[in-house]
Amino acid sequence: MVTFILLAIGGLNWGVWALTGWDVGQIFGGMESAVSKVVYVLVGLSALYELIMHSKHCKMCKNDSAGQQM
Repeated sequence: MVTFILLAIGGLNWGVWALTGWDVGQIFGGMESAVSKVVYVLVGLSALYELIMHSKHCKMCKNDSAGQQM
């Protein structure tokens, strides 16, 4: 659940930045602030976790009893 929330924050941040040029990290003092860096690192680690663990948790990626992918 935590990784999902962090990925949603990261995705929304990219969308806001693409549409307006405004980075949500500016709330915490910009890219150079420690808080922003921690948030960005956590979002990145969440993405890595989801990439690595995706097939284990995804119902669509699990094999059915016939050995075929759903």
